[in-house]
Amino acid sequence: HVQLVESGGGSVTAGGSLRLSCSPSGYGHITKCMGWFRQAPGKERVGVAGIGTDGTTKYANSVKGRFIISRDNVKNTLYLEMNSLKPEDTAMYYCAAAVCAVGRVIAAADEYHYWGRGTQVTVSP
Repeated sequence: HVQLVESGGGSVTAGGSLRLSCSPSGYGHITKCMGWFRQAPGKERVGVAGIGTDGTTKYANSVKGRFIISRDNVKNTLYLEMNSLKPEDTAMYYCAAAVCAVGRVIAAADEYHYWGRGTQVTVSP
């Protein structure tokens, strides 16, 4: 069983930056399709960014040009670089992993098999 652990959340003012990290605890490798999701209070969990095993990436329109998803297979870590943060980016951020075919980037939450417990990001005006 793969358990993912997120870190790097915090509180920043609008325009600031944060970098989230996600690594598997115990045995596990991030050589799978990986993704970042977020959930604001009272709202559904939505996809933010995804990355395939070959490095292909996809982003939600709301974060394109501001967020960068990347992976370091040597460090076994997934990252989400978040720049030009806005108050509407405030949410709990979750990383997720799934076994997938090469070339795929998974967008749907229900296709991910493994999840972290989340890290809170708060952006003040």
